Amino acid sequence: MRVTEYVTFDAVGLAAAMADGELTPAEVEAAAHEAGEAVNPRVNAVVETWEADDQPRPGSAPLAGVPFLIKDIAVTMAGRRMELGSRLAAGHVAADSSLMRRFRRAGLVTFGRTSTPELAYSGTTEPVLHGATRNPWDLERSAGGSSGGAGAAVAAGVVPIAHATDAAGSIRVPAAHNGLFGLKPTRGRVSTGPAFDEIFNGLAVHGSVSRTVRDSAALLDQMRGPEPGDPYFAPQPSRPYAEEVTRDPGTLRVGVLTHAWGGHRTAPPVADALAGTARLLASLAHRVEEVKVDLGVDWEEFLSASARQWTANLAVTIDELAAATGRPIDSSTLEPPILASYHYGRQVTSTKFVTALALRNRLSRALARYFDTHDSCSHRPCRNSPYRWALMPRTPRPWTASAGSAASSTSPRSPHPSTWPAPPPCPSRRRPTPRRGSPSACSSPPTTAARTASSASPASSNRPARGPTEPPRSGRAVLPAAEDPRAGPRRRRRAPAPASRPARTTNARGRNPWWVPPSGAHADDQTSSDRRSTASSSAPRASAEPAPGESPPASVPR
Repeated sequence: MRVTEYVTFDAVGLAAAMADGELTPAEVEAAAHEAGEAVNPRVNAVVETWEADDQPRPGSAPLAGVPFLIKDIAVTMAGRRMELGSRLAAGHVAADSSLMRRFRRAGLVTFGRTSTPELAYSGTTEPVLHGATRNPWDLERSAGGSSGGAGAAVAAGVVPIAHATDAAGSIRVPAAHNGLFGLKPTRGRVSTGPAFDEIFNGLAVHGSVSRTVRDSAALLDQMRGPEPGDPYFAPQPSRPYAEEVTRDPGTLRVGVLTHAWGGHRTAPPVADALAGTARLLASLAHRVEEVKVDLGVDWEEFLSASARQWTANLAVTIDELAAATGRPIDSSTLEPPILASYHYGRQVTSTKFVTALALRNRLSRALARYFDTHDSCSHRPCRNSPYRWALMPRTPRPWTASAGSAASSTSPRSPHPSTWPAPPPCPSRRRPTPRRGSPSACSSPPTTAARTASSASPASSNRPARGPTEPPRSGRAVLPAAEDPRAGPRRRRRAPAPASRPARTTNARGRNPWWVPPSGAHADDQTSSDRRSTASSSAPRASAEPAPGESPPASVPR
């Protein structure tokens, strides 16, 4: 199986092809490894790979034989390391967690782990331990965080779907930055046992990032459900999510939240993308209206309470890691923002912590009342487009500023952009018209796999669809084109926003009409049912810089 054929499949499509005997698990796994070797040296999304031990029989499970990657935090696999992106936890190995056992039962072939910022505590993935993860659409930009490695690996075509976690945007931000579908399930939907009953007091949950809605639905069906000892669990759905995404939802009441909480300005390209999403939803006969949702609490009070809750939890985690590894808690094991947050968290009193939880309860009750009158809320997960590396925040949050200043987290193992290898020349500047089901051709393919994608025709391109409700196999070239990153040192200044490009229109292949990919890149294929689901779940990524004069937000815990 060629990589160019492999990247045209989503996870459900791969499992079906193996069940029908069209593909074998061995050749699919080999293609996944080949794709990773082709793109990972440049995007740095996967921190470790191995030859998978599990070889499920095709058709024996819903996702049997599908290549899979787990995030380097919150899920443990027997005999494999989970280092939480931190030098403090380097080399840590544990037994299978409850979720890992469910991944095995689903038939997934897990062959590696993806990068995360240290302790998943940032909206950008650039840990000192493993180096910065880059956005496959533009190597000069962030892939987001904290599931940035998962997002970059799926967007680059290494796997069709990957494990991710989310407490404060860690699935939704990488989904927006990398042009993927991201879903944060409700708390109690997926067990965090047996090591935890809750993570960050229930804020953190397990989920995934994928290229198609049906993949995320199929995986959630395999992940959901309680385990013995869970303190609570969410009610089970009336039908499998894989069936839910094929049903007509009828007319939904969709509220569009255009103004950011806290008064922060949203960059014009992001606001335009949200407006395009609203227009699309209206064209699908949904009732769309702009709304203002009252948090029920003061914004600054909310930030202070969140800081106490986050850092107190962080301090306990760090103490436990230090006790388990015997390593010191200092700058040799922790990055400056994490170390500063740790010292702050140690000073949070029990009364302040309980008060923070009470405020969170007030906020949750206020937001829940909104859904008495609306089925869905459409808003932007990020107020800016993915940051360029020269603009990435390097300082702690204001509440940790007095505890120490942050330094660059660029690792010696991750070369500076000025020394990043240049993409090889494209064998042809002509952009052929891709056939239905084949990957889009890159105008300047940076890897061997992508060069192959521009010249080879997948054997499966003429295969018929498997059923009336099954979308065509979707995918794209392994790595979109990028500018030569050897253009010299980056100056720390903001570049003017590029001229806006007209939005694409929906064509026969079902391109997303509200999402404008960057120059030289190509949008993923989606069916009309996928578009309806993604519109209210994952805002598109924009292609412009932060507005001149606007400071990028400091790193926040994820």
